[in-house]
Amino acid sequence: MIEHTGAAALWSEYIATLPADESDKLPEPEVYGFGDSPELADELGALIKQGIKTATADLIWITEYESRPIPKSGDYSIILDGAGDPLCIIQTTDVFIAPYDEVPPEFAYDEGEGDRSLDYWRQAHWRYFGRRCADIGRKPTLTMPVICEHFQLVYRAG
Repeated sequence: MIEHTGAAALWSEYIATLPADESDKLPEPEVYGFGDSPELADELGALIKQGIKTATADLIWITEYESRPIPKSGDYSIILDGAGDPLCIIQTTDVFIAPYDEVPPEFAYDEGEGDRSLDYWRQAHWRYFGRRCADIGRKPTLTMPVICEHFQLVYRAG
């Protein structure tokens, strides 16, 4: 059961657009905002809604620390903005794990951030992963395991 009222309403709207036999089989979505600040959640959420951002990255260390499963193809997520309001629903299409220093340039491009280059991705994610590592008492390394998730936008709020 989705505990976030706005996210539950958005999920119900989405489910109503699907054939009954299809909607009965859907896994319950995760509900979260991207990034580690309201501003970053707004920025990244807007990129998703515009169709620019079709991928995201996280550290295995963070998912383990937070006792979350690694995403898998077919998973759904309801993405929140910086105020905690639902923006859209995405569905995971592909997941692979790579050391930080081996994340490919195509993945950086699909993340849709900055100039979409691998250099930008590495700089921005080194800072972000560094903050997240500090939260859990770890130090970032060039070989830290990165979960690279591709997704598709399946439903927009409003």
